[in-house]
Amino acid sequence: MAELQMLLEEEIPSGKRALLESYQNLTRVADYCENNYIQATDKRKALEETKAYTTQSLASVAYQINALANNVLQLLDIQASQLRRMESSINHISQ
Repeated sequence: MAELQMLLEEEIPSGKRALLESYQNLTRVADYCENNYIQATDKRKALEETKAYTTQSLASVAYQINALANNVLQLLDIQASQLRRMESSINHISQ
C-alpha cells in the first residue's frame, strides 16, 4: 500500500512535472536555436549545434517518458493485484 501511495503522490506527479519543465525548456532551446541560426555567420556550425541540442533533448524526453510510463505500469500492476485479492475475498464470502 505504501508503494501505491508513493507512486500516486510522489513518483507520477514528479514525472509529469519533469515533462512539463522539459516542454518549457524545449521551447526556450528552440527559440535559442532559431535565433542562433538566423544570426550566425557560420550556418553549418549553427545547424550542427541545433542537431546536438535536438538529439540531447529528445533523449532526455524519451527517458522521462519511459520513467513515467514504467511508474504508471507499476501502478496498474498494483491495482490489478488489489482487484484480484478483492475478487478472491468476494468469491470466498459468497460461498
